[in-house]
Amino acid sequence: MTTPKRPRDPNQLAKFIVDVATGDEQSTRQPENAVPISPATEFARRGGLKGGRARAESMSAEERSRIARQAATARWRKDDG
Repeated sequence: MTTPKRPRDPNQLAKFIVDVATGDEQSTRQPENAVPISPATEFARRGGLKGGRARAESMSAEERSRIARQAATARWRKDDG
């Protein structure tokens, strides 16, 4: 199944956009999540989403402050390169 290319002519493109908006024509754009995600990727993402919060909860306020200060210093450091 091949999808039609979008026309280059501005008038034809305008008609195509109206047709897509009214449902007369299907859009050629693929949905963003068209690529299937492997179970391993999904598992890693779930762990990554909760990892930062879990790490922060396990540290003391002094540790979090020290790490935040270190990150801010690195962020604002001038590179000599």
